[in-house]
Amino acid sequence: MSIMTELRDMALKLSARFPVPKIAGIVFPPFFPGGQPKECEFMAMTLEGGAGGISYVLIPDNRGADYRALMPDNFIGTRPERYVETFGESDPIGAMLGLAAINAICQQVMRLTGNTPGSATDSLGLMQIRAGDRVGMVGFFPPLLKYLRNTDTELTIIERNPQLIERYPTLPVTLDVTALNRCNKVLCTGTTVQNGTIEEVLLHCRTAEHISVLGPTAGYFPDPLFACGVHVMGGRLVNDGLLLLELIAQRKPWGAATRKLCFEACQYDGLPGKS
Repeated sequence: MSIMTELRDMALKLSARFPVPKIAGIVFPPFFPGGQPKECEFMAMTLEGGAGGISYVLIPDNRGADYRALMPDNFIGTRPERYVETFGESDPIGAMLGLAAINAICQQVMRLTGNTPGSATDSLGLMQIRAGDRVGMVGFFPPLLKYLRNTDTELTIIERNPQLIERYPTLPVTLDVTALNRCNKVLCTGTTVQNGTIEEVLLHCRTAEHISVLGPTAGYFPDPLFACGVHVMGGRLVNDGLLLLELIAQRKPWGAATRKLCFEACQYDGLPGKS
């Protein structure tokens, strides 16, 4: 069973155990052919009561018209489970909506159970990067570049976009995921879960002593990732869903509407309400 399928099943089981309200609002930033600018990379879904979920706008150009046809008003009053059910299929729009709904359901349960750990935890710090480490970065994650500055480490950046090799000629960017085999610590962006590449990445991290999955879209419970050997999952917890929608629509930072969320496998007890 894939991690996407496990996330889908996890969210649906949680929604059967806990009260999950309907969707109160959703926001889609404008679509930009050729790639989203930084301020328009994410959409969000908010439930009645304020819980929310964030997802990456990972839509190919040939689906731009379908994305633009999404009408926010059509989502209000519908159940988030509806968009979870098809998560794990090949449709990128369905993956985007499904991940937002999974995050929203999980964060509703976090609110109900008080299971929101690690708000003050430094997710990058948990990697405990030291001189001599061979660090793999899956996806372009600028905070890690700053973190590694002036450290005696070897960095390998795995990307799917060949344009980044040309854009950053001084950085060690490669399209070859097998380069992770020689890395002892790996940071993977949460986007790999949404685009279905996380299994391939983890296949080449079997000898790594530490694996972190980080990013705003990692706002769910970490059970499927921890079961596959991930040590840390860090994302964003939505404090004020309606404010988040406003800030994304206005292309402003989300700081006032979200906070850090960090799960550590060594301290995690499992899903709330699990029998």
